[in-house]
Amino acid sequence: MKIAISTDAGNVSAHFGRCEEYTIVEIENGKVLSRNVIPNPGHQPSFLPGYLANLGVECIIAGGAGMRARSLFEESGIKMLLGIQGTIDDTIQRLCEGTLEGGENLCAPGSGKRSKIEESNCEHHKDKDGGSE
Repeated sequence: MKIAISTDAGNVSAHFGRCEEYTIVEIENGKVLSRNVIPNPGHQPSFLPGYLANLGVECIIAGGAGMRARSLFEESGIKMLLGIQGTIDDTIQRLCEGTLEGGENLCAPGSGKRSKIEESNCEHHKDKDGGSE
């Protein structure tokens, strides 16, 4: 299975579409067959499902993702495992062991540019001074 893990500075990113890069890992029978890092082509939710599907990605791992992105990935047949935190290496190890479990989506419902709720409701959208990115 080929998996895209949202990545920021060696850790799983809190928001799938806003990460710095994606770690693309292919795992079969508990073994890593390949591992590549690609830059994020941009936060374009309608673009990413097709882009990643063309790379053969079957599953997304992230801390969180908005409702629209989740719907688009579902329509594309790409699974999402959200609520993941920690290092990329630990995440890949848990994937290989079959012990990685999702948790609560780290994106607050309704956050995003098109919602009536400001992005600042999502903790990962705040900069170090407490303002929104």
